[in-house]
Amino acid sequence: MTPSPAPSADEARVAAAIGDLVRTLDPGFPVVLWTGERIGAPDGPALLVRRADAVARLAFSPRVETLLGFWMDGTIDVVGGSFLDLAGQRGARAKAKGAWKKLDKRRLVTLLPSLWRLRKSGPAATAEAGADAGASGSTKQAIQYHYDVSNRFYELFLDRRMVYSCAYFDGWHDDIDKAQEDKLEMICRKLRLQPGERFLDIGCGWGALLIHAASRHGVTGHGVTLSKAQFDLATRRVREAGLEDRITIELKPYQELTGTFDKIASIGMFEHVGFRNHDAYFGAVRKLLRPRGLYLHHTIARPAKRDLETFHKGSREYRAITRFIFPGGELDYIGHSLQKLEAHRFEVHDVENWREHYGRTCRIWAERLEANFEAAATEAGAPVTRLWLLYLAGCALAFERGTVMINQTLVSKRDKGPSGLPPTRADLYA
Repeated sequence: MTPSPAPSADEARVAAAIGDLVRTLDPGFPVVLWTGERIGAPDGPALLVRRADAVARLAFSPRVETLLGFWMDGTIDVVGGSFLDLAGQRGARAKAKGAWKKLDKRRLVTLLPSLWRLRKSGPAATAEAGADAGASGSTKQAIQYHYDVSNRFYELFLDRRMVYSCAYFDGWHDDIDKAQEDKLEMICRKLRLQPGERFLDIGCGWGALLIHAASRHGVTGHGVTLSKAQFDLATRRVREAGLEDRITIELKPYQELTGTFDKIASIGMFEHVGFRNHDAYFGAVRKLLRPRGLYLHHTIARPAKRDLETFHKGSREYRAITRFIFPGGELDYIGHSLQKLEAHRFEVHDVENWREHYGRTCRIWAERLEANFEAAATEAGAPVTRLWLLYLAGCALAFERGTVMINQTLVSKRDKGPSGLPPTRADLYA
């Protein structure tokens, strides 16, 4: 093995200062520097910084594109475990903001010349935003940017049905196949699907819900998606299940749908609609649904803020996801969704929070992708795989900590008289 070259004077000076900085702030996990020095606990997962120029570039240009770029190319990494392991080790150990008062500000200032010289000593790295990032609502190009990475790529971490939305756990087990089947069945039960009914799945993904609803509940199903990869696999799966006479799938936007349906589901699709398009979306759903027909609205949400301006600003993490993972995506808050549903003459019957279910779902996905990293990197490239790992792990932590929510809302198209629903919800759990 060829020994690593000795660090330059600038690299050594920055490494020493970073070491003092980590010891003072105590992030709650060890840090390994480009010099080989490990700061913190001698074992367990650690944050690895492979190059001094990465610190220098971030010091002068602390942009999320730069940070993600260094993560994607492996300059910043986790060793001795996964990102989730690192976050779990950190827990509540990190010191309060008051730790900044203990820093030697004068010493940090004296580092500026070294950082300035180092900032361009290594290759640049930056993440590229997705198609139409910053727009309100995802375009067809943006949808394909996310979902058309590769069907095989998604197979490596999803369940066998390839359900890419929150699973439903009847206990905190790790069987993602069972949890996703239980989710599909719960959706069908909430919609009270009956043989012969016309059922629409808006954003049908790889077709799992349509196949379950047609084979288990006897409906005639129709689905739409904007992802060509999803459309190709979904239509093949329908054919292989022998359900071509009961299920049709189209590669088209929901705005172009016509006809009338008894029941409609939207599972993890509303996040792509965009705030400015909410009225048009709910108007389209109402037009497609028969009187007293049921609609299940399953969507991720953020907690409400004191005003809309603060809400729309969002956190840095949220803005990063909507730029680099789900371009054009926007999360609603549950109160706004309910207000819009009622304004479009839907009657709200049930609202259920599945936050902890999605936290467990994303954790399992991240662990499965980590376990299949080499195969995923062969399929989609190591940078994309590393980005998806960070995204899934981050989502798991966000749902577990309650900074992001997910709700299932059952409504009917308002009409005079009885709702048609049973007097209790006991049938859902029979």
